[in-house]
Amino acid sequence: MLKKYSVKDYDFKLILFVTALNIIGILAVGSADASYQSKQLLGSILGFFMMIVVSLFDYTVISKFYWLWYAVDLALLGAVIIAGSSSNNATRWFEIAGIRFQPSETAKILLIIFFAQFIMKYKDKVNTFKFLVCFMTLAAVPLVLIYEQPDLSTTIVLFIIIMVILLVGGLSWKVILSAGLVAIPSAIVFLSIILKEDQNLINSYQRKRILSFFYPERFVDDAYQQANSVIAIGSGQLMGKGLNNNVIGSLKNGNFIIEPQTDFIFAVIGEEMGFIGTMAVILLLALIVIECLLIARRASDMLGRLICVGMAVLLGIQAFFNIGVATFLLPNTGLTLPFVSYGLTSLVSLYIGLGFVLNVRLKSGGNKERRGTFSKLEGL
Repeated sequence: MLKKYSVKDYDFKLILFVTALNIIGILAVGSADASYQSKQLLGSILGFFMMIVVSLFDYTVISKFYWLWYAVDLALLGAVIIAGSSSNNATRWFEIAGIRFQPSETAKILLIIFFAQFIMKYKDKVNTFKFLVCFMTLAAVPLVLIYEQPDLSTTIVLFIIIMVILLVGGLSWKVILSAGLVAIPSAIVFLSIILKEDQNLINSYQRKRILSFFYPERFVDDAYQQANSVIAIGSGQLMGKGLNNNVIGSLKNGNFIIEPQTDFIFAVIGEEMGFIGTMAVILLLALIVIECLLIARRASDMLGRLICVGMAVLLGIQAFFNIGVATFLLPNTGLTLPFVSYGLTSLVSLYIGLGFVLNVRLKSGGNKERRGTFSKLEGL
C-alpha cells in the first residue's frame, strides 16, 4: 500500500493553497466565536496530518475495498437516523465526548471513492441500461438516507457530484440529453409543488427558506439572516472592520448573524476582512479546484481522474452554495464553506479527500501531458 514517491512530484502548491485558506478560516472562526477556535485549530492539525498520511497510500489499493466503504457509509447514515442526536429539526450527528460527528460529511468522500471505482470497473458498460439502473439504485440509497435526516442541501450536492463523476466516466451525450429532457420539466413541476402550502415532499422549514428567497418582503423573519449577512458583507467595504473588533455597529457583535462560525462565516469575513478578505477566500477556493482538475488531467488512470474531479466538484459546488447563501443569491441551504467554516467532521473529511488527490498526483509522476484525450473534463 505504501510506496516510495519522488518529493518533486508532490503538489506543494495545493498544500499551500489549502493551508492559507484554512488559516483564514481559523482566524474567522475565532472572531465569530472564540470558544470554537481551539477545536478548529486541533481539527486543522488532525486533518492536515491525515491528508499527508493518506497521500502516501496507493489510492488504487484503497479503492479496491470500495464495497466495504459503501457498506460503512450506509451503516453510518442508517445509524444516525436511529440513534443520532437532534438539533434544529434535524438528526444528523453522533455526539461523542462532546464532539459532534456528522456521517453525511464522510459520505461525500466515501461515495466519491466508491463510484469512481465502480465506474472504473465497468467502464465499458457505462452506457448500458443495466449499468445505469444499477448505478442509480446504488446512488439512491445513501441519497435517500441523507434526505431523511433531513438534509436536502447535502443530498443535492452529492447528487451533483455523482452525476458529474458519471459524466466524466464516459456517459454518452445522447443519454445526458435524454435525461435532461426529463429532468428539467420534472424540476419545474417539483418546484411548483413544494411551493404549495399543502405539499408534503419537503419539510415546512425548507419550504419557508425557498419562499423567503423568492418573496423576502412577505417572509421577513425567514429572510432576516440572509439580509443581515448581505449588510454585514457590504459594511466591511475594502479593508473590513478588523478581526475581533469591538465596533458597536458590527452585525456580528450585535448577534444579528446566527451561527456566524458555520453557515455564515463568509459574512464575518466580509465584515471584518472586507472586500480583500472575501476575494482572497474566493481566489484560494478557485485555485484549489483548478489544481484538482489539473491533477485529474494528468492522472494515470480513470480512477484517479474521477477521484480528483469528484473532489473538485465537491469543493466548488459547496463553496458556491455557501457564498451564494451569504450574499442572498441562493436560498438558505445550511452548507459550510470548505476549510473555512467551523465543523470538525467536514474539515477532516475534506483534508482526507485531498490526500487522495495528492496521491493521484504522486502516482502520475511529473508528466505534464496525460495520454489520450480528456475532452469531457475540459468541457466542464
